[in-house]
Amino acid sequence: MPYIPLSDNDRTRILEAIGKSSVEELLTALPAASRVKGPLKLPRGLTEQELMELATTLARKNSSVQELSSFLGAGAYNHYIPSVVRHLASRSEFYTAYTPYQPEISQGTLQAMFEYQTLVCQLTGMDVSNASLYDGASATAEAALMAGRLTGRKKVVLSGALHPEYRETIKTYLAGSAEVLSDAAFCTEAGTTLPEAVEAACDESAACVVIQSPNFFGSIEDVERIAAVAHAKGALVVVVVTEAVSLGLLKPPAEAGADIVVGENQSFGNPLNFGGPHLGFMATKT
Repeated sequence: MPYIPLSDNDRTRILEAIGKSSVEELLTALPAASRVKGPLKLPRGLTEQELMELATTLARKNSSVQELSSFLGAGAYNHYIPSVVRHLASRSEFYTAYTPYQPEISQGTLQAMFEYQTLVCQLTGMDVSNASLYDGASATAEAALMAGRLTGRKKVVLSGALHPEYRETIKTYLAGSAEVLSDAAFCTEAGTTLPEAVEAACDESAACVVIQSPNFFGSIEDVERIAAVAHAKGALVVVVVTEAVSLGLLKPPAEAGADIVVGENQSFGNPLNFGGPHLGFMATKT
């Protein structure tokens, strides 16, 4: 919608309606010291070419992942994105799609969702998948709430090797609910979660154990052993994956005993974008 400012006639009519003779009179309620007098001290306007040259000059002061290797990812990783990804995403059947309940318009969206969900199920070994959440952190928090509803329990046990920002997101989500967090699952010197700590933290109130693999320290967790401990206490196992490409090499979480698998799919075609936006996934058993 274009922005159409008021005309002089519009301003006059408004001032008459409120009983003021000018805009300045209307602003007398504001302290004089807080009001700008005279024109703003702004540089002259630039032409399009001048603006592009200035923006390019400023951009050259930055360093990018195209020139240097970045080790600041912590869940945001630089992957090569084939040109075909942008091409397909900008095709009319995706780019102009309206709403999924109109298949004659949104067939491309429905097809893409189906193929995406199928891929997530194949990678995780789970039966069903959603069509993405906001990001991996919110997906993990939703999984914790889901486990509470499924089990009727309120305690959520977090691995000490879970991404700290995911941990904070879970705490935020659970702040207004009856769920209780437990951080009793400490890590070994190798950066993996202690099954003994998980067992100690799990009791009859534990709804789930949340474990990340590969975890925040880059270590592969013994998901099968931890899952056995959690299941023995009647708790579900939520496996978090922040680098979905790893599922092409590692055993699917479903085969290791996971009940819910969540994580981040940024590496499947999303650029870094200064850390976002990303897309979370959730898959589970039927």
